[in-house]
Amino acid sequence: MKVIRVITITGCLALSACVTQTSESPTLGGASTASTRNEETTERARARIHTELAANYYEIGNMGVALEEIKEAIRSDGNYGPAYNVAALVYARLREDRLAEESFQRALRIDGNDHDANNNYGQFLCERKREKESIKYFLAAVRNPLYPLPDRSYVNAGVCSRRGGDVAAAEQYFQMALKYRPTQPQALYNLAEISYLRNDWGGSKTYLSRLAQAGVDAPDVLWLGVRVVRKLGDNTTEASYARQLRNKYPNSPETKLLNAGQFE
Repeated sequence: MKVIRVITITGCLALSACVTQTSESPTLGGASTASTRNEETTERARARIHTELAANYYEIGNMGVALEEIKEAIRSDGNYGPAYNVAALVYARLREDRLAEESFQRALRIDGNDHDANNNYGQFLCERKREKESIKYFLAAVRNPLYPLPDRSYVNAGVCSRRGGDVAAAEQYFQMALKYRPTQPQALYNLAEISYLRNDWGGSKTYLSRLAQAGVDAPDVLWLGVRVVRKLGDNTTEASYARQLRNKYPNSPETKLLNAGQFE
């Protein structure tokens, strides 16, 4: 069961929206799932089950029951790291930032290699405008060779670096994400946008073409496409992007800008 992936694909491609959104439930982390169930003590099994229940309630937005389940998990086994990871996510959703941070730190004291706790703590810090602090946790996550989704933490590191004003570092992290997943949509979008902002229209168009090949046609992607090919003087492709934007997302902010002719 997964708790917090990184970023939604269609709704959170733009820099302003990324990282702060969570499209899936939080990941429980590596320490517990690595151990075989038949080696669990009764207390550990009880903690795991209550943690999984808490994560399920978190996912459907029932924070009250999620909190009760996670407290029961910690009462069952106070050394079960994934319980503190989920507790932190619940507290963060409840805007109990001090308790959330304490829980993340406790999870990482128990298992500093827990890739999910590192990634989630990094997200927590970035969302609270502590971008520079967040990067080391994203990089700690990807150092774990058992991490199945390193591209998500590289993308988060890139988004947070951009927010913090370090565009060069952001670009490197997005490129690293593409090494692990060549169709990573957030990395491709951000690289397309960075290229656009530095007037590299051709480079931006290349990344947008890769997004199109991956089947990504979110409104911010189509809107960037309109502006890029407009700069290149490609009227045919501009019309195609504009038509898709109007037909698929008639009420989006991007379509309103298009209809108003506000291209910059």
